[in-house]
Amino acid sequence: MAHYALLNSNNIVTQVITGKDEGEGTDWETYYGNFHSCTVKRTSYNTYGNVHNNGGTAFRKNFAGVGFTYDGTKDAFIAPKPSDTEVITWTLNETTCLWEQS
Repeated sequence: MAHYALLNSNNIVTQVITGKDEGEGTDWETYYGNFHSCTVKRTSYNTYGNVHNNGGTAFRKNFAGVGFTYDGTKDAFIAPKPSDTEVITWTLNETTCLWEQS
């Protein structure tokens, strides 16, 4: 079972669906994109911070969630930036695509 992120025109994830695994003879990103009339990108449930938690190959840095942004240059899903405060600011770690306090 694979997961797919549906993106709006600003590359923001609007929904994550469960779908068919790759390798079954169909480009499922294109198939689901045509079905839902949007861009669709596969996402890995087991990937967080550019690490696959079952020892596999990390995929697109992080499992997508509603409100995440897909960055095509980084080929990564990035969570919304936490709000900066007077004492805490946030910086994106380019390797993990996670927000870190700075």
